[in-house]
Amino acid sequence: MFNIVGKRGWYFVLSAILIIPGLISMIAPPGWASGGSGLRPGIDFTSGSVLNVAFEQPVDTEAVRSLMARLDHPEALVQSVGSDSVLIRTRVLEEASGAELSERQRIEDAMESEIGSIAASGVDTVSPIIAQETVRNTFLALMVASVFILVYIWYAFRRVPRAYRYGVAAVVTLAHDTIIVLGVFSILGRVLGIEVNSMFIVGILTVAGYSVNDTIVVFDRIRENTIRVPDRRLEDTVNLSIVESVGRSINTSFTTLMVLLAMLLIGGDSIRELLLVVAIGVVVGTYSSIFIAAQFIVIWERREFGRIFTLGRREAAA
Repeated sequence: MFNIVGKRGWYFVLSAILIIPGLISMIAPPGWASGGSGLRPGIDFTSGSVLNVAFEQPVDTEAVRSLMARLDHPEALVQSVGSDSVLIRTRVLEEASGAELSERQRIEDAMESEIGSIAASGVDTVSPIIAQETVRNTFLALMVASVFILVYIWYAFRRVPRAYRYGVAAVVTLAHDTIIVLGVFSILGRVLGIEVNSMFIVGILTVAGYSVNDTIVVFDRIRENTIRVPDRRLEDTVNLSIVESVGRSINTSFTTLMVLLAMLLIGGDSIRELLLVVAIGVVVGTYSSIFIAAQFIVIWERREFGRIFTLGRREAAA
């Protein structure tokens, strides 16, 4: 049998390698390394305007996106709503000043000229206050979800000794996965200028659910084997449980990832961030459920927190 648990120190070293660059990118000041800033917020987290335009005939979103770029709105996100309507998210549109037309009117005039006749239009503005509430509510949702996860797993695993450790391990793994995804997007924000928006939040919450689900699959097998043979050493039980469940976890994640990659190739820009977040989260969640969550239980049982990063080297030397 593969001794997966015996190499547990190396898994935490790998996680540190994945986490530290992202943390540096998130806390480093704007302009460091690439002239940008990490976790570039979109209008959902700052402020901006949402323009809803319905045309009298079918419209090509790429043509609208190209027009917005020529009108000095390269950051605009254009989403198709049916065949003849588009939803445009962009920075706050300027109002009319003196004899000058409003920015909204100039955009609509250009659309009338280059895209087609407009049947109806409307605009909403996202204020900085609403954007701040969105960020606050997101963190609040994650905190509340973490508490419920801890309590639920604690109760569900009550027949296993020290069941609360499984709940804590699941929450730690959730934080591990979330930090890695945030770090990756922080680096992408600096290098490629990718912004985070409301789709990014949906993706983070989806990753949280996927991570916990995959972790519980492994934990449930540990529970079954612990109840079946209570006298076996915990690390042996965990190792056996991982070997028995790793095939299911990898197969499920692989098929999910293939669908996500296909959607990334054929999907539009409006859901690109969502698909990218979930794709990264699937990979990280599968890794963490096997190599972090389960190992965390063993390390806690053996009180090895002070020497986590030396375990792999000692095992290799042995």
